[in-house]
Parts: sequence; structure tokens; C-alpha cells
Amino acid sequence: MLPSELLAQISLFQGLADEDREALAKRLTEKSFKAGDIVFSQGEKGASMYIVQSGSVQIYLPSAEKDQPPVVLKDIRTGEYFGELAIFDDKPRSASVRALVDTVLLELTREDLGEHLGKSKSAAMTILAEMSDRLRETNAMLSQRATKDAVKEFEDNLTWGQRLADKVADLNGSWAFIIFLLLLSLSWAGANKWLPTPFDEYPYQFYNLALAILVALQGPLIVMSQNRQSSKDRATAETDFRVNLKNEVGIEKMLAELGAMRAELNKRIEAVERSVRTDRVRAEVPMKTPGGPLGHG
Repeated sequence: MLPSELLAQISLFQGLADEDREALAKRLTEKSFKAGDIVFSQGEKGASMYIVQSGSVQIYLPSAEKDQPPVVLKDIRTGEYFGELAIFDDKPRSASVRALVDTVLLELTREDLGEHLGKSKSAAMTILAEMSDRLRETNAMLSQRATKDAVKEFEDNLTWGQRLADKVADLNGSWAFIIFLLLLSLSWAGANKWLPTPFDEYPYQFYNLALAILVALQGPLIVMSQNRQSSKDRATAETDFRVNLKNEVGIEKMLAELGAMRAELNKRIEAVERSVRTDRVRAEVPMKTPGGPLGHG
């Protein structure tokens, strides 16, 4: 895949004109890494983003203890990108990246991007618009209530057929269904044995056909229910993420306010201490007159 086509897959550069993407593609630097090589480590100063042209890399958090495995965040494959925030700020890398297999990366540095944006105002405005959209989405997410019953909202939007599939799946996994089948089988066999005119003699072909149809229908219904359960789990995980994110932002804001309050309180305490020291010095210094300390001449 051409570098310009890889840039077109990145949301940050999708709105650029074709000539801008071609110009940025020419500024990409190809870098090769062997399996196990470290692309960059957590805490390093970052000034570039990377696009995976071929191979695969892994983003992880190194463990504080040597005997503990690292925390794997994500595996990045061909066509995906990482480290894009480093081209806009000057902060250290928040995670480490290593190559899982022999990998070729395309590097775009902050200097190259800034030089191109300085020449193309339309490209600069397009990227700023994309960043503004991201900020608006983040603000909208944080301004809304994060706590909600994701499972209830999911179940409220289910169709009649989906609800039926869930009920069938719940029934199949219960003792009631097992007891029902046993009683039905015994009743069927007893009826065909003791009735004067059996309607399904041994080996009960009609009954076997009915059971086969039942089993054939149960499989897809159970799979449908399991798929919806996976969707419920994803919705719950997304809600948990939003709650954790909002709590983290709230804690950071509270810590910032406490820091400002502490700084203001320290200033006031220092001002009071200086005032007390000044009053004490004034009280200890005796009044001097031309005739002596007590004014006698």
C-alpha cells in the first residue's frame, strides 16, 4: 500500500486534499525493526508518529517489578498508527512499543508536519478542524452523565424475535427444560404403548423428527443470544470506561482546586506570620527620646 493511501486511512489526515497527502507522504521516513526491537520506551521524549507499513507492533506498559509481565494495551497492525500526540505536544511517551515481528514503520516528525502546515494553510485548518471535533466529542462525553444502566438500555431496544431467542436460550439452560423433556419422552412412550391405537409406534420416528427439528432450531437461537450477550458486555465495558474517565477527570480537577486552595492558604498564613513578627518587633523596640531611653535629662 502506498504511503499516501496509508495517510488517507488515518482520521487526522482524511480531510486533507490529495496534494497535501502526497506532500506529507514524501516526508515519511521508512524505518525497519526486527522482532523484539524496541521502537520507543515509556518516558522518552517524543517528536514523531508512526504508521505500520508492514508487520505488527505492541503497545505496553512496563512492569515495575522484574518478575511481573508487562501490561499489554494494544497490538497495532498494518495500516494502523500510533504516537500521534507526540507531533502536537512535547511530553514524554506514555507507553512503550516493541515490534512483534519484522516490521517496517513510516515516521512523520513534528518538524516535517510543521513545515508542511506552514506552507499549506488549508491543510493546517483541516487538521485543526479534526482536532476541534475530537475536543467537542470529548467535552460532550464529559458533560453528560456517565452512569447509566447499559444492559437495560440494550434490552429496551430488542425486537420480539431477539427477546424470544433470549428466552429460549435461558430455558435450554435450566433444569425445567430437562425435566420437561424427560416427562414428555416418558408420556410419549407410554401413550404409544398403552393406547389402543398408537400414533407413533416404536422406534418413535415422528418423535425423533420433532426432537431433531428442535435441536436444529436451538443452535442458531443460542448463538444469537450469545452474540447479544457479547454486545451487552461491550456496552457495559464502554459505560465503565466512561465512568472511570469522568471520575479521573473529576479527581484531577479536584486535586488542582485543592492545590490552588493550599497555595492560597499558605500565602495567607505567611502574610499573617509576617504581620505577627512585625508587631512583635515593634513591641520589643523601646521608644528613644533625646534625654535617654526614659526621657530624663
